Amino acid sequence: MARVTVEDCIDKVENRFELVLVASHRARMISSGQQITIDRDNDKNPVVALREIADATQAPEDLKEDLIHSLQKHVEVDEPEAEVVPALTTSSSETSDANGEIQFDRMTEEDLLRGLEGLVPPAETDDDSE
Repeated sequence: MARVTVEDCIDKVENRFELVLVASHRARMISSGQQITIDRDNDKNPVVALREIADATQAPEDLKEDLIHSLQKHVEVDEPEAEVVPALTTSSSETSDANGEIQFDRMTEEDLLRGLEGLVPPAETDDDSE
């Protein structure tokens, strides 16, 4: 039965390897619960998939696209190009060197800690109020 079905499919999908890929993908879809478009006639899923392709109830091009989509790990999304943002004017903490590159002032860890201690008053606890 399957050999006759494969011969019927050759005019729909000319490459036998592609036919095997498409039919096996359709057979997996049937196994996962998708509705069949022909009478089963006590056939197994691969034979049903081949009969669907031969009877043109399933388009091989659509099955091929679905197979490709199922194998993709990353689907590319066209995003707009990032716009070029003009440079901001230099502030007092920035200086330019001879090459025109912007350099920032560096702060030591001790200076940073002293500055942070001055910003937030320490939280009072029950032990401090006694």
